[in-house]
Amino acid sequence: MHKLDESLLANLPPFRKLARSQIREVLDAAQSIRFDAGAAVFSEGMPVDRFYLLLDGHIRVVRTTAGGDQIIVLHIAPGQLFGIGAALGRTTYPATAMTADDCIVLAWPNHLWASFTARHDGFATETYKVVGERVGEMNTRLVELATQQVEQRIACAILRLVTQMGRKVEGGIEIGVPITRQNLSDMTGTTLHTVSRLLSGWERDGIVASERRKITVTAPHRLVELSGVGP
Repeated sequence: MHKLDESLLANLPPFRKLARSQIREVLDAAQSIRFDAGAAVFSEGMPVDRFYLLLDGHIRVVRTTAGGDQIIVLHIAPGQLFGIGAALGRTTYPATAMTADDCIVLAWPNHLWASFTARHDGFATETYKVVGERVGEMNTRLVELATQQVEQRIACAILRLVTQMGRKVEGGIEIGVPITRQNLSDMTGTTLHTVSRLLSGWERDGIVASERRKITVTAPHRLVELSGVGP
């Protein structure tokens, strides 16, 4: 990992409180791995043997229900740790990490987690902040599932992706991760038919524009109104 300059990672949460020499030490213990789109970095129930940092691409965190249905519980953006079962006291991965597009990750053997967190205070504190944020996001989604109508849930899901991975383009804000109507269905506990019907209506109303695996929000304020979380 000597070719990866530590300055490129200095502003990422796991590293931003570490000295350059500490970052170098952590990087030297990593392995760089490339995954094609649609690959499983690890699967739910597998022993936790590594933890990862996403350098490029996007990861979907997927849980499988008792009935065999898949639910997308989180999206991981570049610069974030994932597969950190050790931080949760897990010996098996609680979910599957699927690549949404081509991805490059750094991977470390799981036994190094205790060493990194013990020797580098900044690594530990920044990582547990990320864990807290993800737990908070999942709690928010549980409340949405329990209390909101389908239209509100889908609007909230799109707004969340815009906040986390949106990029300004001509005509609106494009979600940076490849996203399909089936993905939105898996995120919001509803049917593909319902998602398609609502998105088609929002397109006619000029709120969103969608192409294959791409959604652009063209009227964010109207989507906020539909979500029911606006002022």
